[in-house]
Amino acid sequence: MRRALELAERGRLTARPNPMVGCVIVRDGEVIGEGYHEVFGGPHAEVNAVNAAGGEIAGATVYVTLEPCAHHGKTPPCADFLIDHKPARVVAAMQDPNPMVSGAGADKLRAAGIRVDVGCLEDQAHRLNEVFVKYTTTQLPFVIAKCAMSLDGKIATRTGHSQWVTGESARRAVHELRNQVDAILVGSRTVMMDDPSLTTRLPQGGGRDPIRVILDAGEYLDEGRKLFHIESDAPTWVAVTQPREYPGAAEMIRVGQGPGGVDIRELLEILGARGITSLLIEGGGTTLASAFEARMVDKVLFFIAPKIVGGSAAVTPVEGAGIERMDDAIMLRDMKVAPIGEDWMVEAYVE
Repeated sequence: MRRALELAERGRLTARPNPMVGCVIVRDGEVIGEGYHEVFGGPHAEVNAVNAAGGEIAGATVYVTLEPCAHHGKTPPCADFLIDHKPARVVAAMQDPNPMVSGAGADKLRAAGIRVDVGCLEDQAHRLNEVFVKYTTTQLPFVIAKCAMSLDGKIATRTGHSQWVTGESARRAVHELRNQVDAILVGSRTVMMDDPSLTTRLPQGGGRDPIRVILDAGEYLDEGRKLFHIESDAPTWVAVTQPREYPGAAEMIRVGQGPGGVDIRELLEILGARGITSLLIEGGGTTLASAFEARMVDKVLFFIAPKIVGGSAAVTPVEGAGIERMDDAIMLRDMKVAPIGEDWMVEAYVE
């Protein structure tokens, strides 16, 4: 199953919005076929693995990272395909969260006399497809809150200067993350202070730009900002609470007023309805505060630089009103800390 998970990872950039799925077929202790879901709309992992085995898998054990599907989508059901090829056993890492499947594939296999076991390395499989699980079950994007800050918790100096807080390795990691998400969200103050392009720039070139979503509740944006004039295959959308036009923006998204400006929850519902499965929030402090206060953040990714900035007026990652009691703090779980260049990366999930 670990090998199947490794194979599944290969489809991270090409299988979306479908889940990443890997499959390994074993008979008499030997691997006879491997495969993964290579591209959206293409054959599923089980089909590729069976084909790699020459189509002969009778009596074998099929290890697959996600329960075989039981419904017709862009391809026929994998459960029916496996039944036709008569393996003795199917081991799935996790049940498919898709309501159209959700146990139906396993039931169909069992009804055909094939032994099915579910739950091998389930946590790893769930984390691999955390975006797919969240979007499939809620129709809301998986939200990652990202920031780069100094050791004393500042994302900019008292004058607003912020380039660069972290080093090159951390910045490269952020561009790799941009390449994986559907959309990126920032507030208008960040646009005005930093004038970012919010594109994907990888050392080896290429990459995919995320859709850029800008919050502007108070007509704060300047039409001359860089992101309104860059060449990109991805559009720039501006979320507003009142009618406003920005030449260079592909669309204005009208959203209600929230506690910190634009209603984040309503905006995420709109983005989800448009097929946005993952969203990276890159700041600033007011935008991150609004997302946390709305309880819409799933994962945090904080890059910490070995610097002390100081200043009571310097910008912090999460602003807003804040809590009154420490008991009310938003708790994180499964926290990991790892060095990245001269900086540290903290990854955790919201409880």
